[in-house]
Amino acid sequence: MKYSRRTTPLKQTEIQGHHCSVDVRLEKLSKVAFFRELQQEQLDKINEHFRAAHIQKGEPVYHQGEEAKQLFVVVHGAVKLIHHTTEGKDILMDLLKPGEYFGGLPVLGDENYAETAYAQMTSCVLSIGAVDFEQVLHANPSVAVNLIEITTRRLKQARHRIHQFTTWPVEKRITSVLLMMGEKFGEDRKDGILIQVPFSRKDLADMTGTSSETASRIMRTFQDEGLIRSGRGWVAISDAEKLKQRYISDG
Repeated sequence: MKYSRRTTPLKQTEIQGHHCSVDVRLEKLSKVAFFRELQQEQLDKINEHFRAAHIQKGEPVYHQGEEAKQLFVVVHGAVKLIHHTTEGKDILMDLLKPGEYFGGLPVLGDENYAETAYAQMTSCVLSIGAVDFEQVLHANPSVAVNLIEITTRRLKQARHRIHQFTTWPVEKRITSVLLMMGEKFGEDRKDGILIQVPFSRKDLADMTGTSSETASRIMRTFQDEGLIRSGRGWVAISDAEKLKQRYISDG
């Protein structure tokens, strides 16, 4: 299948109530890293502590610097995390899929939100406050243990991101983000991996520490080499392995 550069394979639909149904909520909560080992009965009780909210595309969930009062879980859609630097630059730290968590609480060592969270597309998110989350921890000791491991892992990932920004050439950074997006949001098709979430050149530039113009130029190079296809609001990776070997692998 070929995708026209003037059209998009993305289907824009309004969020429906079933996207935040109890069954969907439980399914996504079971994918949250620190809840994965819990039994269904435990998840049922945990779900009672969460509140659901629909966030329209482009609307903020919270702003950087605000007091950290809520932990959130993406149930439907996608949420992007933007860090505003003291130099006035915006860095896209991550793009989150359903089942991933964000936000912060004092019990997790967060006094203030370290980034601004926006709905990348119309989304449903669950939220839990400090008192409720502490009740969850007391009732499920394994969650507290998992939190320590996950926090350590996230710190390592953050250091790796910093290493990428400071040492990797921009082509390698863009390749890394495309492959990550393919893993998170990609749909396997006969002719490649279609990334099913709107992701602009500015998003790509913000996530790789470069300009929109440079990101666009490199994406055109990748397209000319037959490694990707792209259009308005979508990207398809034609050959992920070849892309990785050409721009990620050393040697």
